[in-house]
Amino acid sequence: MANHGGLGALVRDRLPLLRWSNIRFALGGVSLLRTGQVGDGREAALRDHVLANATAGDPESVLATIDDFARNRSMLMNIGDEKGLLLDAAVRRAAPTLLLELGTYCGYSAVRTGRLISADARLVSVEAGPANAEIARAVIEHAGLTDRVSVVVGKIGDGGPTVQRLLDEYGFAVGALDFVFIDHWKTAYLPDLKTIIAANWLHPGAIVVADNVKVPGAPRYRHYMREHEGTSWRTIEHKTHVEYQSLLSDLVLESEYLG
Repeated sequence: MANHGGLGALVRDRLPLLRWSNIRFALGGVSLLRTGQVGDGREAALRDHVLANATAGDPESVLATIDDFARNRSMLMNIGDEKGLLLDAAVRRAAPTLLLELGTYCGYSAVRTGRLISADARLVSVEAGPANAEIARAVIEHAGLTDRVSVVVGKIGDGGPTVQRLLDEYGFAVGALDFVFIDHWKTAYLPDLKTIIAANWLHPGAIVVADNVKVPGAPRYRHYMREHEGTSWRTIEHKTHVEYQSLLSDLVLESEYLG
């Protein structure tokens, strides 16, 4: 008799590209570019799933519920459980007070980060897609983290309005930013980092973590960090896997700003 459970586990964990939800994800490129969503309703379905199944006020329950949804129902563009441990460790080492996230999506990494920071710390997550921002706010509220996590609709590279809002409303100032997590459009990684540097928000010792540097890839960002290694930055390249599977390798870069 065929071992259907074993085959299912293989498809789920080792051959993720064969899952129908991932095929739909791959076909959603136009929608992703336009709205930041795959286009099949999975983001709204995730929100509803979290509100119905995760324990209110419990970030760990919210994260576990999202991980289960992404692993067993529909692929999601969040950092995931394996790489999330790298993010956790970086946040703990930094002990940050003011944090910036570029790319909120459905709020997974915001919840993951927000649960680790002190009650007087503030994470500001910038999301280009208004629909994603609303979903993320609902997820963050369900996790009980609205007192320390804010979602701002905008783009660092929009020519000034979003940067000005961070200055005016969220206390961003010279040397005030302790931690940055980058997980949005890969071509924007380096331009947005350079905007942050030009604004003088970072201080020596500030940490910047970037996801998906290998897949889909941010080669210009990686080259920049290698070019400035030991002068402006000190970087660790963490070898890991693309979220929710173990076949495709990925890189998470953790960089300390040297000034």
